[in-house]
Amino acid sequence: MDKLRYPIGRYSFEGMTVKHREQWIADMEKLPSQLAAALSDLDETQLDTPYRSGGWTVRQVVHHLADASINSFGRFKLALTEANPTIKPFNADRWAETADSLQASPSTSAAIIEGIYARWVLLLRSMESADFERMFYHPEKGSQIGLAYFLGYVSWHGRHHVAHITSLRERKDW
Repeated sequence: MDKLRYPIGRYSFEGMTVKHREQWIADMEKLPSQLAAALSDLDETQLDTPYRSGGWTVRQVVHHLADASINSFGRFKLALTEANPTIKPFNADRWAETADSLQASPSTSAAIIEGIYARWVLLLRSMESADFERMFYHPEKGSQIGLAYFLGYVSWHGRHHVAHITSLRERKDW
């Protein structure tokens, strides 16, 4: 069950080197095309198949990635432009149950992801090392989150959800 839920393992942060940063940014740059490949030729029934028992459907996973990208990009921008801002958490499970997450074509969210990630990668490549030390406060977690940690998490998060789709395709031989 854990392998289905975390196909690439759980997120772990051990610090950020220049090599880590470059890899995480490259991961983000590749995500839109990897997502498109993962979704290629899936029909409506396949899009509405959960990636695991009790998990979201492929459609919901894609819309969640867009929702998370919108929120995460905003958190990055807030941390870069304000002193230790408090972010607004969002309930990903409840967002995944809204009509748009259940019915909209994944292509709409793939387009959002493509646009946000294009801007985000440009922003990330313009940042100085000291910028990654900036922080925001996450009230739900009750902790400060640094942009270095968060960059690693965003890279992992995208790969994690694409792996939900690709591992489902492998298991179902789609």
